[in-house]
Amino acid sequence: MANYLHNLRHRRRKRPAHEHPRPRDRRVAVIGLGRFGSSLANELMRRGWDVLGIDTDARLVQKYSDGLTHSAVADCTDPEVLRQLGIHEFPSAVVGIGTDIEASILIASNLLDAEVPNIWAKAISRQHGQILERLGVTHVVLPEHEMGERVAHLVTGRMLDFIEFDDDYALVKTVAPDLVTGLPLGRSQVRSNYGITVVGIKRPGEDFTYATAETIVREGDVIIVTGKTRAVEAFAELG
Repeated sequence: MANYLHNLRHRRRKRPAHEHPRPRDRRVAVIGLGRFGSSLANELMRRGWDVLGIDTDARLVQKYSDGLTHSAVADCTDPEVLRQLGIHEFPSAVVGIGTDIEASILIASNLLDAEVPNIWAKAISRQHGQILERLGVTHVVLPEHEMGERVAHLVTGRMLDFIEFDDDYALVKTVAPDLVTGLPLGRSQVRSNYGITVVGIKRPGEDFTYATAETIVREGDVIIVTGKTRAVEAFAELG
């Protein structure tokens, strides 16, 4: 741990005035290396971020340590441990612990006290998420619930993909219904009639392209539609 802290502090030394600063600090601490945390950490590494992975389970830390920038076996419910790890210097942290709600809340509270600018926290229920939000965590993730909603949309409808955002706004990939085929999108009046916007189109064997008012949709085309959740749901069911 001492060598790790020394190396971490060395990497964070202030740059001389003549050096150009990095355009963005791409360091993140991922606390909890279960399925969610480890998957997230690996994806962040793939995208070129520096990841510090932390867990109380030494076996998990050992399992993922080779793929991470740094790793540590530590209990982050103790604010002194967070201080020793230098988490207060990180611009971003993720609480990937879900099943131990008490630990999740304590760690999130410690991160807030440490004034980490960007905090994401996994929640296992709406109630858990509400507690985290009341603490001041601005990015609460409900992966199991959101995945269940997404899969439900795909199973029960004609949608090929579905993403819903917090403000009741959704993005849907679906096969173009007959009512918009054979004429330019501007003439189909889908925005005024259905409250949605077609933003992309893909024909068999071709790549996705942006849709314009002059784009003519053909039978079998796949389209990307945006709008209020109920509006895009209804549009995708038109057939």
